[in-house]
Amino acid sequence: MKKITLLLLVLILSACSFGGTELSRNQSKWQDAGITHYRFQLSVGCFCLFRSQMPMTVEVQDGEVVSMIDVNGEAFPMDDPMSEFVLKYATIDRLFSELGSDSVRDADHLTMSFDPTYGFPTEVAIDYIELAADDELYLSVSAFEPLP
Repeated sequence: MKKITLLLLVLILSACSFGGTELSRNQSKWQDAGITHYRFQLSVGCFCLFRSQMPMTVEVQDGEVVSMIDVNGEAFPMDDPMSEFVLKYATIDRLFSELGSDSVRDADHLTMSFDPTYGFPTEVAIDYIELAADDELYLSVSAFEPLP
């Protein structure tokens, strides 16, 4: 009986490590797509001052933010100290990086959905501490388009 239990445990653990996490599989899909110039709408939902400026239309080229335009058609001030929070999620690579961080992995509740074609996260809901108020974070990526 011990051998069967041990065998089942080995099979379960190897299945988990062979396929990788959903996040890493989708990150690989994104990297394999090789898209270096793109535009998308980013919505960051939290208890923060800039909620009324969402969604942002973000253009990215070669891993750098080219522009961020708020919902009112105005340029988002990237040099403002408050913008650092939004900039953490302003490229698909940064988004993957933040979602792979220890603080997100250790969150009490985390749900993510991914684009079936390119693998980038489309909806993310994070509740870092279930019983704490005002710590939730919601991210949404929509209207994605590769650019020439």
